[in-house]
Amino acid sequence: MSKQAEAELILKLYDLRREPTMRQARDWFAMEFYPETAADLKNAMFSEHSGHLRMVVSYWDMAAALVNNGAISPEMFNDTNGEQFMVFSRIEPILADVRAMFGPQFMANMEKLIDATPNGRERSAMVRERMKGIRAELMAKHQEKAAGQR
Repeated sequence: MSKQAEAELILKLYDLRREPTMRQARDWFAMEFYPETAADLKNAMFSEHSGHLRMVVSYWDMAAALVNNGAISPEMFNDTNGEQFMVFSRIEPILADVRAMFGPQFMANMEKLIDATPNGRERSAMVRERMKGIRAELMAKHQEKAAGQR
């Protein structure tokens, strides 16, 4: 596939990420969804955020499948995206338990892409730690705001 065709696919993927419902789903996943167990993920799957969770996970697994099957080179994909590491990092610690619940294909394309990326697991772990810090900051701001409203 030509670089121009790959670039067109990357831009189409970017356009999909800008769709309003997808943007809401990505915001929820990034800022509010911190599963610690497979049960946490299952609870989200059957909550008002079910669509958000499914949208984000299926989008990034689909995008990873495009890379894994040669439609987009891993280099171009990873040079133009980073969110896949955040999504994978959020589920990675509980992935085996989630697959026991939902089946072995859950995020299989994403895992394959992460493993094929040089230092992919290390990058995922780095993002997970960075997001823990961001979560702590967000919680502190939320508590300050709540205290100020009393």
